[in-house]
Amino acid sequence: MKKIVSLIALATIVVTGFAFVQKSETDLKIGDKAPLTSGKLIDTNNKETSLANLKKEGGLLVIFSCNTCPFVVAWEDRYNGLNDLATNNKIGMVLVNSNEAKRTGDDSLAKMKAHATKLGYTAPYVLDANHKLADAFGASSTPHAYLFDKDMKLVYVGAIDDNYKDASQVKETYLANAIKNLATGKTISPTQTKAIGCSIKRVQK
Repeated sequence: MKKIVSLIALATIVVTGFAFVQKSETDLKIGDKAPLTSGKLIDTNNKETSLANLKKEGGLLVIFSCNTCPFVVAWEDRYNGLNDLATNNKIGMVLVNSNEAKRTGDDSLAKMKAHATKLGYTAPYVLDANHKLADAFGASSTPHAYLFDKDMKLVYVGAIDDNYKDASQVKETYLANAIKNLATGKTISPTQTKAIGCSIKRVQK
């Protein structure tokens, strides 16, 4: 049922002309160090944390996400598996909600808590106030994945895999492959793919 609803929502986006993002470049380049690693983020347990705190021995996976984007809804059943894979390879993982323009609605902290509980998220889910972290990264969409090594240098950025519609039909597990290769010291290829999703809802400044 979840997949049916998400596919209907995706069709609605296309038909009504609502924009979604397909971006092959990001402001943060491969080899760049993660910005704002000590910046404070509030998680769904009302606790302050930071990228530096969430990083593990092998690195950190950051995924910009949200509560209602149909692309997130289609992909998020893979989040816990990615967190298991990252944890088993001593890599931290965090889900980041930067939708400041929807903070009093669908992407409020209260709604984030409810969503994380409903989906059984095992990775921390944090609020990026005023989309500062998203702006520093150049993140454009939800979901948008960034994988950093032990030195917090970017080694992969882009999509989770090549099929948001159906996990059973995935042929290229870009992010999982990158995690495995990072952990084993192998070459990561590709290092960058198109981040496909809903635009991050920023506020006018």
